[in-house]
Amino acid sequence: MQKRALGSTGIDVSVLGLGTVKIGRNQQVKYPSGFELPDDKSVIELFELAQSLGINFIDTAPAYGSSEQRLGELLPDRHDWVIVTKVGEIFENDKSRFDFSFDHTIKSVEQSLKKLKRDVLDVVLVHSDGNDMDIIKNEPAFDALEVLKNKGLIKAYGMSSKTVEGGCWVVENCDVVMATANLEYDDERPVLELAKKLNKGVIIKKGLQSGHADSSSGGGGVEKAFQHVLSQPGVSSMIVGTINKQHLRANAETANRCSQ
Repeated sequence: MQKRALGSTGIDVSVLGLGTVKIGRNQQVKYPSGFELPDDKSVIELFELAQSLGINFIDTAPAYGSSEQRLGELLPDRHDWVIVTKVGEIFENDKSRFDFSFDHTIKSVEQSLKKLKRDVLDVVLVHSDGNDMDIIKNEPAFDALEVLKNKGLIKAYGMSSKTVEGGCWVVENCDVVMATANLEYDDERPVLELAKKLNKGVIIKKGLQSGHADSSSGGGGVEKAFQHVLSQPGVSSMIVGTINKQHLRANAETANRCSQ
């Protein structure tokens, strides 16, 4: 599978990344149908398949339930993968809350290092609650991430943003932005264009509209979605979550066709 540079971080990532919400959390999620969390054997087989398909990039977060813990325990050749995790959102008692304080950000990264069994985290993103600029202007999460980067505990940081203004600030001031792009939504294209201009990493979320891009769900089709996202300016990788091995294989084949 084609690898692309994650901006100027020195990290190369597969054009398809594996999202891991579904291995750790099945409550309050926005997918077309419900699902059971897979057992350990199924998770290991999923990771082994991803590795065999040339995928080296995994997306997780503390808000994804037991996802980080299971990655640390079950991921084969753990240090061969590039992992992006997050800070700011906590999922407890079937609902999310947010904490962008300095102390919580430090504690969250320390917990992620422990759960993922890593000495250094590849990429850490602030998990926006939708109020990007309020977080940027009034919360010290980015200050904490800069301290952690200077200590050598993280290689790169940025934000999983939700607005054009926030995304552009992240591109101008951080290493990596996670933005939304899909067949139904291109509002954040200015973020992608700026990232390409400044050589910053771009990770795309919701490229398949949380499963709704499939024509059977009324969407425009998976192949068209991949073509659209992977041809956008500056895109390093598109994160797609699945616990279905057939879907993973099909997604990898589609990503290969659309990234040539």
